[in-house]
Amino acid sequence: MHEGELPLDDGLAAQLIAREFPELRDLPRERVHGTGTVNTIIRVGDELVARFPMLGATTAELTVEADAMAEMAAACPFPAPRPIGVGAASDDYPSAWSLHTWLDGETAHPDRYAGSESLARDLATLIVSLREVPVRGRVFDGNGRGGELTGHDEWMTECFARSGHLLDVPRATALWTRLRALPRAGADVMSHRDLTPFNLLVAERDGEARLAGVLDTGSFGPADPALDLVAAWHHLDAPARRTLRRAVGADDLEWCRGAAWAFQQAMGLGWYYERSNPSMAALGLSTMHRLLADEELAERV
Repeated sequence: MHEGELPLDDGLAAQLIAREFPELRDLPRERVHGTGTVNTIIRVGDELVARFPMLGATTAELTVEADAMAEMAAACPFPAPRPIGVGAASDDYPSAWSLHTWLDGETAHPDRYAGSESLARDLATLIVSLREVPVRGRVFDGNGRGGELTGHDEWMTECFARSGHLLDVPRATALWTRLRALPRAGADVMSHRDLTPFNLLVAERDGEARLAGVLDTGSFGPADPALDLVAAWHHLDAPARRTLRRAVGADDLEWCRGAAWAFQQAMGLGWYYERSNPSMAALGLSTMHRLLADEELAERV
């Protein structure tokens, strides 16, 4: 999916796991084929999972990630993975890697539960609960989404240039021009920072879709309070989005900035992953179609 990915076959993964965690040597291992774009995932036994960064990471970086995972798992009202340890870089795999607890379940889908009021309420519960975690003087770290919308203009220009065969680029450009100018809606709050369908587990109970787990929690940290509202656009159609908005209590500015962050993320998925990760590309296009079709958003921006 990316230039410069680190090669990792199953045999090498087994050697690395056995070397760093010899007590796990005899457990079965299984490569997890999913939509992930950052890590190669190897399940270890029934309860653990090893994550090997495709583009490399340092021990310090993964230790920070583990601390964030632990903090979020303690605060999250839904199941979330907990860190177990960090494996060191080596000559045969020049990157640190990590071991976490495994969560069973089915990841969400951009369209399957789009009308679910119960899922909308659960997503709102998640967002509000994370916002209530004390920031303790921390601020956005400058990585990825969650700071200033205008800092992404160069990337968006490239996305528009590469997406003419996928969507109405003039219309998308006009919407981004208005969204990017929205001012901040408040001070940083604690945020998952990547509430896409592939990072959430959903289960059906009594005929309703319910949030059953939250994955990829290592970026948990301070960010724009509107950032986690991307979940509304990645997961839900208009009526369910309104349910989530009411439950979160987002005003017009915060709601539209949430749409802006969803736009910034989605616009880069369609063309970038068109051939290498079709499911991720489909998510980007699904979210963009919701944003471009939303009459309420068009009126407010």
